[in-house]
Amino acid sequence: MERAYITGGARSYIGIENSMYRNIPAEILGARVIKSILKRHNGWDVDMVIAGNAAGAGGNITRLMALEAGLPDSMPAFTIDLQCGSGLESIVTAAAKIQSGQSDCIIAGGFESSSTAPRRGYNKNHPCFELYGGETSWYKTAKFAPGYHSQAAMLEGAEKTAISEGITRHMLDKWVLQSHRLAKEAREKGILEDIIVKIADGCDEDEGIRDRMSQKLLDRLPYVLNAGSVITAANACLTNDGAAFIIMCSGRYLQKHGIKPLAEIAGTAQTGVKPDESPRSAIEVISKLLRKYHLDYHDISVYECNEAFAVIDELFARKYPDITDRYNVFGGALAYGHPYGASGGIITLHALKALENAASTENSTPGTDGRYAICSIAAAGGIGTAVLIKKI
Repeated sequence: MERAYITGGARSYIGIENSMYRNIPAEILGARVIKSILKRHNGWDVDMVIAGNAAGAGGNITRLMALEAGLPDSMPAFTIDLQCGSGLESIVTAAAKIQSGQSDCIIAGGFESSSTAPRRGYNKNHPCFELYGGETSWYKTAKFAPGYHSQAAMLEGAEKTAISEGITRHMLDKWVLQSHRLAKEAREKGILEDIIVKIADGCDEDEGIRDRMSQKLLDRLPYVLNAGSVITAANACLTNDGAAFIIMCSGRYLQKHGIKPLAEIAGTAQTGVKPDESPRSAIEVISKLLRKYHLDYHDISVYECNEAFAVIDELFARKYPDITDRYNVFGGALAYGHPYGASGGIITLHALKALENAASTENSTPGTDGRYAICSIAAAGGIGTAVLIKKI
């Protein structure tokens, strides 16, 4: 079996919905990042593009994006919609294609524009047409499980998970503060600058990072659900716009072109949990991945979990209390944001930078040598996806 390597990649700055990217469609966001990546890797013979997108207009929007990026008509491109897990599943699929010998060089990741997402509604022939408002109804959040179609399904799932685990709002405050603090520090140190591309004038910051996030502010925020007691606008991520991709190659491609890789996709895993408690899947899939590859959790230097909710942070800390210093070391989606289809690419790029930092630090403690990282994401409907990355 061939091996799947990561050789590079980039992401956009991440915008808040209806802000700096409000008039830039998803396919243009993605195309501009891909153009930047191809400029850095001039002359590379890419086989295809696989990308995640959750809120777009459908119709294989990745093909549209690839053509907007100037890629040839002959190059295939296809879209994966696993909602929040779309970008990471695109990387998993690309790895499988390379490992099976079907492809040698693939651009994988994802892109999203909540700002320009189309309105969707039930067809008049659908049994739910009248139930959900008829001609005047439309929705942004798809239906993920049988039963009532709730637009707040993800928020309700986070709330339910928190209550069932005895997690309070105030337990989550520390994660919100930490995420913004670490993201602010990473930005001030310029740690991520070489993986971020500016795609439009005036769009030169990750808009979600709050320099002055404070306990006083957190205390003032209302609950986002009418009968809620845990989830607020701070401990749940914002809705965002952005794009992130990596280039993946086979060993034979690297050898032929004399290219040195950054890392290898050393393993993948997926799992399912109750669809109304989806945050659990981010942690459950880490456990499954470790078991699958006979690794102890201490063997991993870097954990990047998509921080859609601070509930995920608290679940991780309860499962692995002695390694929280290896978790989301540059901050997470509570600060940066969560452009659904792009988030898998974002956390992969951040994990690669964290491995680079870990490897440059002299440590004798097992698992702090910058060898392994795990990227994990919880998707709507209760699907967890994880990728094991091994630094070369």
